[in-house]
Amino acid sequence: MLRSMYSGISGMKNFQSKLDVLGNNIANVNTYGFKKGRTTFKDLVSQQISGASAPNANRGGVNPKQVGLGSQLSTIDTIHTQGSLQTTGRPLDLSISGDGYFIVSDGTNEFYTRAGNFYLDEQGTLVNSDGLKLQDSNRANITIPTDAESFSIGSDGSVTYIQNGTLNANPQQIAISKFANNGGLEKAGSNLYQQTTNSGASTITTPGQNGSGEIVAGTLEMSNVDLSEEFTEMIVAQRGFQANTRIITTSDEILQELVNLKR
Repeated sequence: MLRSMYSGISGMKNFQSKLDVLGNNIANVNTYGFKKGRTTFKDLVSQQISGASAPNANRGGVNPKQVGLGSQLSTIDTIHTQGSLQTTGRPLDLSISGDGYFIVSDGTNEFYTRAGNFYLDEQGTLVNSDGLKLQDSNRANITIPTDAESFSIGSDGSVTYIQNGTLNANPQQIAISKFANNGGLEKAGSNLYQQTTNSGASTITTPGQNGSGEIVAGTLEMSNVDLSEEFTEMIVAQRGFQANTRIITTSDEILQELVNLKR
């Protein structure tokens, strides 16, 4: 009975973690470039009641007898599937159609993002909403002269502009970073990811080459959260939580009957 109570407690804790992840997914349903999370569970150690025995000439084998002691959190995965592209018509809104991440830097640290809503600062440098600077294939800041008459960004990441009626001869190229294991990236907040020991090192590529995605100007990548899926998972988590509370209340009622045996 006590084992069942503690099993129920472990299940309640796990489903609470699942609800926390679902709540974060739903809160970011309209966050550009957001990648949803997924929670998985695994069982805890099982108590051995009796071991298995091998068959012999006179008697068959016997299977082991074990009592499980509950469940535990296995993984909280980040699902890096492609989100749908929303057309904005704004030339500095960029999305990646395929694999890869934009590289932004604060001058010391590199971060990676799928959110492509970029802006021009006073010096004509391309920055994100927090002022982190977009990097090119040489890890240099991308700039557009403030007196440029017009500019465009191609699918290969090339930034071209017309200055004094002349097209720039050597356009900078927006870099795309790829990783051996996207799931190993660590969320750093503000739509940013950081490299970890399990993500592999950042590989700089040209958009559209070496398996990386192409850049689509004038669009933004939406979150890959599916509300219908999230609400369904929320119902499953709620019922699982309720079922585990029933385990605890049932065990409590049985303990109460045992206590009442002594009048």
